[in-house]
Amino acid sequence: MIGFRYFEHLGQPIASRRRFFRRLGANAALALAFIAASLAAGMAGYHWLGGLGWVDAFLNAAMILSGMGPVDNLTNDAAKIFAGMYAIYSGLLVVATSALIFAPVLHRLLHRMHLKSDQDPDDDDNDDRKVRRPGPSSR
Repeated sequence: MIGFRYFEHLGQPIASRRRFFRRLGANAALALAFIAASLAAGMAGYHWLGGLGWVDAFLNAAMILSGMGPVDNLTNDAAKIFAGMYAIYSGLLVVATSALIFAPVLHRLLHRMHLKSDQDPDDDDNDDRKVRRPGPSSR
């Protein structure tokens, strides 16, 4: 389950490569499951509402889901409304599945950059926070 404990937190060491690739695979599998379920729902809608055969319903659903656009003309209003809603849903699904797949990659990159900045002794960014006051020997 993806949640707050799915990724390591700020003070924890970076995950091993094995764990990273396991996360990446799990997220990709979940994204593929979303795509397969969306394709099945689109096929059902085009078949029952649009009156298309299963092969034509698959073609239309796959074309909408991939962003290419519809193939067949729809004749009734219910099918047209379904096609419009399915197209909007498909656009949002592209964004959601992209985020799901890239989340482990971006998290690892940001975590690694943060760990590097904490461990770098030549990093001068933290000097601005310290106020240097002259000691008794500098007068």
